[in-house]
Amino acid sequence: MAKAVATPTKKIPTWAYLVGAVLILGGWLMSSYNGLVSAQGEVQKTWSQVEAEYQRRADLIPSLVATVQGAADFEQSTLVEVTEARTKWMNTSADPTASREDQIAASQAFDSALSRLLVTVEAYPTLTATEGFQTFQSQLEGTENRITVARMDYNDIAGDYNIKIRSFPTNLLAGMFNFEESPLFESSEGSEDAPNVDFSFGEEPVAEPAQ
Repeated sequence: MAKAVATPTKKIPTWAYLVGAVLILGGWLMSSYNGLVSAQGEVQKTWSQVEAEYQRRADLIPSLVATVQGAADFEQSTLVEVTEARTKWMNTSADPTASREDQIAASQAFDSALSRLLVTVEAYPTLTATEGFQTFQSQLEGTENRITVARMDYNDIAGDYNIKIRSFPTNLLAGMFNFEESPLFESSEGSEDAPNVDFSFGEEPVAEPAQ
C-alpha cells in the first residue's frame, strides 16, 4: 500500500506579519483619532449653545438698564458694573485669541454682576411691579434656566472628553496631535448659582435699621 505524501506547510513570511501589524495599528490610530475629533466637536457644539444662551441674556441687559435706571435714588454703580460685565463678555466671546478659560471667566463675572444688580433691585418693589420690569422678569427667568442647562450639558460633554484624552493608550495619541483638555464651569463665590429672579415682594419695602 502506497504511503501518503505529506504536503509541506507553507511558512508565512515575516513581512506578512509586519504588514498585518501595521494595518492593525493604522486602523486603531484612525479609529482613535476620529473618535477624538468627534468628541472635540461635541464639546465645541455644546459650548456654542452656552454662548448662544449668554448672548440671549446680553440682549436683555439694555432693556433692564432702561427700565431700572430711571428709578429714584437707584444705585447707579450696579448698573455700570453689569453693563461693563456684559461688554467684557461680548468682547471676549468675539475675540478669536481668547482662550476658553478667558471666556468662562468673563461668563462668571457676568453672572456675578447680574446677581448683585438683581439683589439691589429687590429694595425697589415699586419698580419691580412695573409692566416693563415684569416683562423683563419673565424673559430673564427663561434665559437663566436655559443658561443653567447649557452649562450643565457642556460640563458633561467636556468632562467625558477630558477623561477620554487622559485615558491610556488614547492619551498617547492625544498628546501627539495636541488634543488639550477643555476647562469646565466650576463653582466660584457669587457665580455658582443662577441669578435670583424671584421678585415676589410685599407692598411695602422693608425699612432699613436706623444708623
